[in-house]
Amino acid sequence: MTKKLNKSQEYIPDGHDISVLNECIDNPKIPLRELGKKLKISFVTVMNRIKRLEKEGIIKKYTTRVNYDKLGYGIHAIIEVRISKGRFSEFAKALEKEPNIYKVYDTTGEFDSTLIGRFKTPKAMDKFLKKIQSCDFVERTYTKLILNTIKDEAMKI
Repeated sequence: MTKKLNKSQEYIPDGHDISVLNECIDNPKIPLRELGKKLKISFVTVMNRIKRLEKEGIIKKYTTRVNYDKLGYGIHAIIEVRISKGRFSEFAKALEKEPNIYKVYDTTGEFDSTLIGRFKTPKAMDKFLKKIQSCDFVERTYTKLILNTIKDEAMKI
């Protein structure tokens, strides 16, 4: 049975929810009946658990993992950005339409934001960097190329 905390009404997943989540992380296309059999719970229970996890925002999205290298996006970069004080929202808005940047983090430390992106060529990456560096709210960037990915998996609960 799933529970809620009294004070904040925060949703607390139980053991069945965790099992459903971990199985869906491994195989998001698994049929609900098969998932129920594997977890020894009914199809209806699985369906209700998934609906509740979606409603609570624990399951946010179903997606496909793509091998971008095979599509020609061989330049994989981490770009750290120092942003003028109080101008993070302008920076975030400027990145909304940047197709090569797929993750944007608001961070602590020497830099205010960390971007992760993929580019087809060094020239394409250079063009993007020069574009953001020309924004008056960007003070400095620091770029690192990702040479190899050692681990890239969804974290299980």
